[in-house]
Amino acid sequence: MKTGPKAKEGFDISLTEIIKDGEHKFLIEPGSEKGKEVLNKLPYRDADSSEIKDAEKIIKETEKSMGRKLDTKGIKELLQNNPEHPQWDDVAKRCLTCANCTLVCPTCFCSTVEDLTDITGEHAERWRRWDSCFTLEYAKVAGGNFRTSPKARYRQWVTHKLASWIDQFGTSGCVGCGRCITWCPAHIDITKEAEAIRNKNTNSPTK
Repeated sequence: MKTGPKAKEGFDISLTEIIKDGEHKFLIEPGSEKGKEVLNKLPYRDADSSEIKDAEKIIKETEKSMGRKLDTKGIKELLQNNPEHPQWDDVAKRCLTCANCTLVCPTCFCSTVEDLTDITGEHAERWRRWDSCFTLEYAKVAGGNFRTSPKARYRQWVTHKLASWIDQFGTSGCVGCGRCITWCPAHIDITKEAEAIRNKNTNSPTK
């Protein structure tokens, strides 16, 4: 997804783990004023040139070890034009709607609102809480629930992450970290699902 593995912007503190010669340490790089404030409260020393080279080597080796690829050419149009693709039914049979993928995704931000009162009814609070578009209650509104099936919920997540996110923010919502694949108990791979839709595109001419 061309987002790393080295963070270049949009972070407070970047940590690169170095394990070498029996030592375990982190190379720390602040990326904002807030990050510098936090760093100044910690005991640290300036890294020497060899440690910087070690960190750079680790990042390069990590980049080379990335095994999965996602063809993003025209992916926004591909997903938005195929809401009834049979692959959505296929993945729905495997998806547990456990929300693991959204809980580990670094860009997911779905939330819900809860109103609370004390027993006297004299004090009320409104809390914003972390939620997931995979939970059944997330799509429940006054008129009913508009996303009741696993198919609809998985399709919503993937289409938002890889397509409508581009409409919202001008970039993909996937950073290529692979966390959703690692933590999925059903071994669902977002790159393979997108590839399957591309390879069996229902809007392509029949061969």
